[in-house]
Amino acid sequence: MSVLEVLRFALRGILANKMRSVLTILGIVIGVAAVILLTAMGNGAQSTIQSSIFSLGTDTLTITGKQPEGKDAPPAQPLTQQDVTALSDRTGTPDVSSVSPVTSGQANAARGTTTYHLQQVVGSTPSYFDANSAKVAAGAVFSEDDVAEARKVVVLGSTVAEKLFGQPAQAPGQQVLIDNLPFTVAGVLQRKGSGGIQTADDLAVAPLTTIQDTITGHDKLNQVLVKANSSNAVSAAQSEVSAILDDRHHITDPAKADYQVTNPQQLLSTINTTLDAFTTLLASIAGISLLVGGIGITNIMLVTVAERTREIGLRKALGARKGAILGQFLAESTVLSLLGGGIGVLLGFLGSQIRIGQLQPAVSVDSVILAVGVSVLIGLFFGSYPANRAASLRPIEALRHE
Repeated sequence: MSVLEVLRFALRGILANKMRSVLTILGIVIGVAAVILLTAMGNGAQSTIQSSIFSLGTDTLTITGKQPEGKDAPPAQPLTQQDVTALSDRTGTPDVSSVSPVTSGQANAARGTTTYHLQQVVGSTPSYFDANSAKVAAGAVFSEDDVAEARKVVVLGSTVAEKLFGQPAQAPGQQVLIDNLPFTVAGVLQRKGSGGIQTADDLAVAPLTTIQDTITGHDKLNQVLVKANSSNAVSAAQSEVSAILDDRHHITDPAKADYQVTNPQQLLSTINTTLDAFTTLLASIAGISLLVGGIGITNIMLVTVAERTREIGLRKALGARKGAILGQFLAESTVLSLLGGGIGVLLGFLGSQIRIGQLQPAVSVDSVILAVGVSVLIGLFFGSYPANRAASLRPIEALRHE
């Protein structure tokens, strides 16, 4: 018996009971669709977080203050402008390109009758924009002279500009009130979006001295951004920064440091490892439904063999070989799995087109190949026992079967 004849008999057997065949492949459909969709969600989450980290710059270190751990730990020494001056000395930090002090707070912005609560008002220097990978869409950033003179100029995030002006391009040169103080808009930043709760576009950036005079005070800094000479120099820059701050803050035990240096490359690597494990876990959980679908195929194929015992006996009495019977029932189970896999791939792909907030699921070719391959193996594996049972029936016993 040729392969085409085996397939023809298999398809005839499947179509003989359409409803049962549909219910049989349903478990495979759900399993494959779930594997593809959950893997796509994991990939989408990873891509979103990576984009968020890349938007902050992978060659920029973020230094923040923290309270040292332990009962005997000395009180935390806040980050100060003197720390910035020490870090800016290239004698001790040859791998550092720029150092940007950052102070931040919240404030209310207003223009005419329109008011808006700013989630973040940042005070810094012009190097902040390069260190934070922030580009200007309209106008320009403020200058070092603006910082030295504490001028009331501001660069708005795209969200803030839209809320206050409607058209961000119209904002440069206009005035806004920030906590009832008049600021001139120097520029508007390009949209960056966000992978988290707070959008990166909901901010206003003004000269450090201006924000310290009007909103936060001069006592301390919230952050210091340190940009390395290149992505390859980030680790070296981190070592240099830590050495200087340890000396200035009298830190002898790194575990008791009153500051924290965040390396985006290390953070990205950790997040990728975690998300890869999470995505694998999701796919494994979804794969359980594939196993259930395979058990369903075994059950239905056993029922099919029992129903067609006389047919099998008649075919064997007429000369059908064991391999032909075995091939027919294996083909039936495999076709059922392939149909379920194909429909599951389609549903998984369609489901991945739905955006969930900031998350856009991303289907990977590997997940599709894996899901379809597993569904085929399930058809072969779970169909082998019923097929072998059918092929092993003795013709005389099969013909006597009622």
